[in-house]
Amino acid sequence: MNVLETLRMAWEAIRANKVRSSLTLLGMVIGVFAIITSVTAVRVIEVYFEESINILGSSTFAVTRLPGIRINDSSARYRNRPNITYEQVQRLIRSLQAPVTVSVLEDFAGPHPLRYEDRETAEGDLFLLGTDEHFLGNYSYEIGQGRFLTAQDVHYGRSVGVIGAEIAEELFPNETPLGKLVTFDGRRIQIVGVLSEKGSLLGFSQDRRVLVPISYAFATYGGPQRNIANISFRAATMAQIPAAMDEVVSRMRVIRKVPPGDPNNFEVESNDQFKDFFDAFTGSLTIGGAGIGLIALLAAGIGIMNIMLVSVTERTREIGIRKSIGARRRDILRQFLLEAFFLCQLGGLVGIALGALVGNLVAVYFEISAAIPWDWAVGGVVLVTIIALVFGGYPAYTAAKLDPIESLRYE
Repeated sequence: MNVLETLRMAWEAIRANKVRSSLTLLGMVIGVFAIITSVTAVRVIEVYFEESINILGSSTFAVTRLPGIRINDSSARYRNRPNITYEQVQRLIRSLQAPVTVSVLEDFAGPHPLRYEDRETAEGDLFLLGTDEHFLGNYSYEIGQGRFLTAQDVHYGRSVGVIGAEIAEELFPNETPLGKLVTFDGRRIQIVGVLSEKGSLLGFSQDRRVLVPISYAFATYGGPQRNIANISFRAATMAQIPAAMDEVVSRMRVIRKVPPGDPNNFEVESNDQFKDFFDAFTGSLTIGGAGIGLIALLAAGIGIMNIMLVSVTERTREIGIRKSIGARRRDILRQFLLEAFFLCQLGGLVGIALGALVGNLVAVYFEISAAIPWDWAVGGVVLVTIIALVFGGYPAYTAAKLDPIESLRYE
């Protein structure tokens, strides 16, 4: 008997027992689906993270008062930390010997709409951010139109601003925003530049920003004793970061009067730390999804063995007839193994297709690049093949060793 004939008989056996076959296939589909869905979703996020790895900017690290990532941690050691003031930042810049570029970023007001004549942005989604002339390089942005803030703008506290690409498109669809006077929170700002499109970060747009000189923001919304949310340090190369980071930590401890032996009352964060946290998080998701999928596949394997044993019982007389006309044990064994293989591969392929489709809904939701985990898809095919051999082997062996005389007498 050739393989095509065996596969045809396998298909007929599945069609003859639609309910049992459907339930068995469902278990296989769910198992593979759970694995591929979780892995695909994680792979989509990994691809996105790799595409936007410079979350803090290229060759940079940051100093903040509070950790950038906290999960269910409202410890008093964070709440009671003193502010990082602009005066402390200036002292740090004056004392540093490492060749780094320093930039600050702090949100001062919002959410408020930005207005131009009779047009305004959506209510409640814009914040006014104070920064300096080094923002572009330190935070991995580019200027699209006009210019960015200059050292003179910061020194004199000029009421000029740079807006994100999305804001420019919303307020100035048919004209240039350069030189226009806009109103934010009742204060007039002259637009001198527009940032290049940056895209979104996990659903949050990075193109809806209003950037002004931090000196202007201090004069308008409060003095330099308020907290500076983020201080970015950019080295010329990645190799210079460790030494620069060590110097920044030691200088900050002195400036903030941290006693020897006490932990830092500030955070130092880099892209590598975000990556380590992300890897641990996605690794847990992958293990959890794979574990659930393996349990479902185990149940599906037991179901396949059950349906195959029932099939052997129902086809005992058929097996006896085939043996009486010359079929060998290995022919019977191969037929039932191929039936199990066919059943598993069908369920596995459906599960892989559905898993990849549903997993990429993450990409659709966050408007990021799709991904297909080909390695896990191949692994899924191998896994269901192993399940076919393991759980289909016993029914196949049982059918192969049936006595032809006793089988012909079976009613």
